[in-house]
Amino acid sequence: MKKTVNLDKLIQDFSLLEQTITELRGKNNILQIKLDEANRLLKLLQSKEKLLCEEKNGLLGSIKCLQHNMEQQCNLRGENEKLKNVIIELEKQNEGQVEENRTCVQRMQCEMRALQEQHQREMEDFAADTKRKLESKDAEIKEILDREQSAIKAMRQEMKDQEKEKQSEVIKLQMEFGAKLARAQSMLVKSQLQPQASGIISPNIYKRKLQFLQEEKNKEIDALRHKVKELEQQNLCTFSEPRLKRKKI
Repeated sequence: MKKTVNLDKLIQDFSLLEQTITELRGKNNILQIKLDEANRLLKLLQSKEKLLCEEKNGLLGSIKCLQHNMEQQCNLRGENEKLKNVIIELEKQNEGQVEENRTCVQRMQCEMRALQEQHQREMEDFAADTKRKLESKDAEIKEILDREQSAIKAMRQEMKDQEKEKQSEVIKLQMEFGAKLARAQSMLVKSQLQPQASGIISPNIYKRKLQFLQEEKNKEIDALRHKVKELEQQNLCTFSEPRLKRKKI
């Protein structure tokens, strides 16, 4: 049995199909346009996303730098606080040390004043003791000088006495010589037979003896004078030494 084809319906269906295809093509074109726009928008968004990523990376680097700087600042703040505390502690210690030094200086000043006063007293005592010793030494030297002067005076008197004795002895010898010379001359006159040489020898002997005694007397006088000068120089030195010591003191 043959089926019958309804052409009108077929044409109508075909028309509807064409219309549907046309509509689908239009929609497809619209969708293609939208797809192109979406692709362009996607590319734009991707570019923006890349830029944003770069900006994000830059911002992250900046944030890291800021974090590092903030950490350093925090560390510096901590160190500054520690340093402030150390400075405060050092200032306290310095104040304590200054006070201790001030107390030590005051104590040392008191000790120095006490030592100066003690030294002054010792100097005064030493000066008084030295003065007493010098006065005693002066008295002793004066006594020694008096004794030496008395000794010198006695020696001078002794020299005068010895000189008088020597002069008396010389006069006596001269008188004896004169008497012996007179006797010798008288004997020469009386004894003509004796050799003349024996009569001449006796006066020469007396002359030599007289000359010898005169020389001995002069030597003793010079020795006594020299001794007196030495004693006077010793007395002068002994008297001048204490004066020099007093001037030095």
